[in-house]
Amino acid sequence: MSNLFRCPICSSDFTAQDHTLVCENRHQFDRAKEGYFNLLPVQFKKSKEPGDNLEMVQARRAFLAAGHYSFLQSELVEKVKQYNVHALLDMGCGEGFYTQALKVDDLTQVYGTDISKAAVRYAAKRYPDCHFAVASCKQTPFNDCLFDGIISVFAPLFVEEAHRLLSEAGLIIQVSPGPNHLYELKSKIYSDVRLHDLPQCPSQFELVEQHIIRRDIELIAKDALNLIQMTPFAWKFRPEQLEDINNQAKIPVTLEFCITVLRKRAV
Repeated sequence: MSNLFRCPICSSDFTAQDHTLVCENRHQFDRAKEGYFNLLPVQFKKSKEPGDNLEMVQARRAFLAAGHYSFLQSELVEKVKQYNVHALLDMGCGEGFYTQALKVDDLTQVYGTDISKAAVRYAAKRYPDCHFAVASCKQTPFNDCLFDGIISVFAPLFVEEAHRLLSEAGLIIQVSPGPNHLYELKSKIYSDVRLHDLPQCPSQFELVEQHIIRRDIELIAKDALNLIQMTPFAWKFRPEQLEDINNQAKIPVTLEFCITVLRKRAV
């Protein structure tokens, strides 16, 4: 594994020494007992514990375990099989809900990175068949042209970095919110709900396909509250609005995702 990673500080190659990665400039990173490497140096952090905290990770895990996003997970698995992807990086993997499902056979090698230590610790402990690291998506600790597929689910997509990591004709499979995603929840806090725009194709890539998948569901209060904690607008809900949701038997919610597949252009 040491030949896959590169030092996040100086970009030189690593040598493995027991459970430690050491570069030629003597920067070293220990493997955690859960099996992951923390390759996010303190000077790259914008806060003490960047990314999702433990409470947010637990809320997302509880919601995903209820099965409401399983149809999205299945869609991603089908795309990995359809495009015959065998070396895969999940950029912004969270606690590994999608990552682990993408290991479709023994030939497929799956890696996941996230800036949240709490999320990666959970993922590495629960899914030992995949490889995880705490790392930035903007400056990943991998060597060039390693992957034939990158997955990005509701995570910032840094196009230049993705282009560097992908092999010739490699693919990005991106999941972004569909125009009407979570419309009912957003309408509780915004007087004028803005619909999501669909992502555009960057110049370094060609658009292979783009389509919408959707489910209209009803959630029990517990699941609705967990879903809100997963969103970037959770902080906008007032306590009385959350209490109102908690007192409802069923909450209608639109789940809508845009699946975009991009192929790396030849240089």
